[in-house]
Amino acid sequence: MVRMSADEKRRVILDAAVRVFAERGFNAARVSDIADEAGVAYGLMYHYFRSKDEVLDTLFLDRWNVLLQAISEVDAGDLDPRDKLYAITGFIVDSYRHDPDLMKVIIVEVTRAANSFGRKHLDKIREAFDLIADIVEAGQQSGRFRDHVTPRFAAMAFYGAIEQVLTGWIFDVLPQGDMEFEQAKTFVVETICGGLEAPTTSPI
Repeated sequence: MVRMSADEKRRVILDAAVRVFAERGFNAARVSDIADEAGVAYGLMYHYFRSKDEVLDTLFLDRWNVLLQAISEVDAGDLDPRDKLYAITGFIVDSYRHDPDLMKVIIVEVTRAANSFGRKHLDKIREAFDLIADIVEAGQQSGRFRDHVTPRFAAMAFYGAIEQVLTGWIFDVLPQGDMEFEQAKTFVVETICGGLEAPTTSPI
């Protein structure tokens, strides 16, 4: 029998929680359900997490911090503002493609849960909007984007468009596959940037 380290056991529990939350929903899930799915003793759950809420907090914060880091790295690169927004869209879409259950849990149970976890993590969620707003503002200052829309509103509309597409996939109201994933990256950027970009001057 292979003995797992503490970090490995913690990871097994978190992975099991994703599957349970995605299938049953956070409110209907029990700590014992997570323990059964993880194949660990019920009491061991409380050695790593004080509550079911802490498990969800951990899942969200771990993934959201990865997103914040990805946005910061994209912004630090030498890309056109539109290409930066495309790269961010690509990262989020690919995150869903590779781990749809985790993205379902984050969106349904946290970012869309305005009266519970969403409100609890509002400041953390706003960090992503602020980073995206910085990209929009830089595009406006360079003349690449028009300035008739505030950067923060544009950032919220941009992320909201991505989240709505993911929601469509989560609830099977939009087709999904490799082609649709790639199309979504382009469609989101075309939709948002089409309303942001400054018109080019036509040659006379």
